Amino acid sequence: MLIEDATQADLAGILAIYNDVIARSTAVYSHDLVTLENRFEWWSGRMTKGFPVLVARDAQGVSGFATFGEFRSWPGYRYTVEHSVHVREDCRGQGIGSELVRALFPRATAMGKHVMVAGVDAANAASIRFHEALGFERAALLREVGRKFDRWLDLVLLQRWLDAPGTPR
Repeated sequence: MLIEDATQADLAGILAIYNDVIARSTAVYSHDLVTLENRFEWWSGRMTKGFPVLVARDAQGVSGFATFGEFRSWPGYRYTVEHSVHVREDCRGQGIGSELVRALFPRATAMGKHVMVAGVDAANAASIRFHEALGFERAALLREVGRKFDRWLDLVLLQRWLDAPGTPR
């Protein structure tokens, strides 16, 4: 499987995956589909800040994408990033998501990051298991912090150290 940095040409494929996730799941706590212009601004913003946007491709185009960005904007959080990974529906369960997230780890480490965070809908047991298999540990449960599909949603925060816990900076 080839994983590469996303280019502007990949944005339509990323958009299709992302809008499918918005429309059909609670993996993103939003009801609003996004536009190609929105994905261009998102991608450009990531590039400007030096954050990666990675894609996996197959014969049909983009099969998945992953990225990370600031966890929170205050300076004390500068060593922590939060990641996202989404895989096209027909490609799930084939290891694409795992490979994409694994490819993020050295990128984050090279940027001097210490911890990677994942925010996962608490009802998404498959995504929680997916993250745990990649070395993430459950860190918090935030009850009823989101709302979608006419119900309250709980959010699980998971974290993974990118270097040894307590490593000085």
